[in-house]
Amino acid sequence: MILPTAPDIYAAIEATWPAASTRRVGPWNIRDGADGGKRVSAATLEGDYGGLAEAESAMRNVGQTPLIMVREGEAALDAALADQGYRVIDPVTLYVVQAHAIAAPAPRMVAFEVWPPLAIMADLWAEGGIGPARLAVMDRVHGSKTALFGRAQNRPAACAFVASAGDIAMIHALEVAPERRRNGMGATLTRAAADWAARNGATWLALAVTTANTEANALYAGLGMQPVGYYHYRMKEDP
Repeated sequence: MILPTAPDIYAAIEATWPAASTRRVGPWNIRDGADGGKRVSAATLEGDYGGLAEAESAMRNVGQTPLIMVREGEAALDAALADQGYRVIDPVTLYVVQAHAIAAPAPRMVAFEVWPPLAIMADLWAEGGIGPARLAVMDRVHGSKTALFGRAQNRPAACAFVASAGDIAMIHALEVAPERRRNGMGATLTRAAADWAARNGATWLALAVTTANTEANALYAGLGMQPVGYYHYRMKEDP
C-alpha cells in the first residue's frame, strides 16, 4: 500500500486543524488563526512567487506578525524569505502509519473517547499551553472527530484530539501531564487514536511534531510511524 505523501498530509492538517478564516490574496493563502497558533496562522504560497508585500500587508491587517509556512519543494521561496530577513521557526516532521497496524483499544478505565472535551481535559491542555483558542480550533472541525482522555492511578494523565479527513486521521494536541510522562501514556493514546481512526473509516493515522521534540519523535518512530515529509515556518519580526 502506498504511503500518503507530504501534500496529502498538508491537506489533512488543513481539514482537521482549520483556521478561523482563509482568503486568497494574489498567490497567497492568508489564514486568520484567531490566536490559535502558528499552524492556523501561517500563510502559504499557492501560485508563482512575486514578492512578499501583499502577504505581509494582509497578515498585519488581521493583527498577525508575518509568518510563512515553507513546505517540501519550496526551496526558492525559502531562499527568498531568508534574503528578506525571515528566520526559521519550528521545523516539523510529518509521520504516518497504517491505522490498523498500531491500533489498540485503550485498557478499560485508562483512556476514553469524549466529545465535547471535559473541563478537566481543558485544564490539562491549558497546563501544556493549549488554551481556549486552540480548543476553538477543535470546535471548528467538521466531520468525524473525538477527544481522548487518559487517566493513571485515578488521576488525569493525558489528552489528545483526533479527526479524520478522507482516509487520513490526524492526531493533534497530544498532551501528557509532566508527572505522567515516560510511563507509556503517550503510546496508549496514540494507539487509541489509531483504533478510533480504523473504526471510523480511515486507513492512515498521521501527525505533525516539531523536529526538536526528541522524546515525541522517538515515541512515534518506536510505534512504527514513518516520516513522510516536513515543513517549517519563517517569521519576520515587526520593528
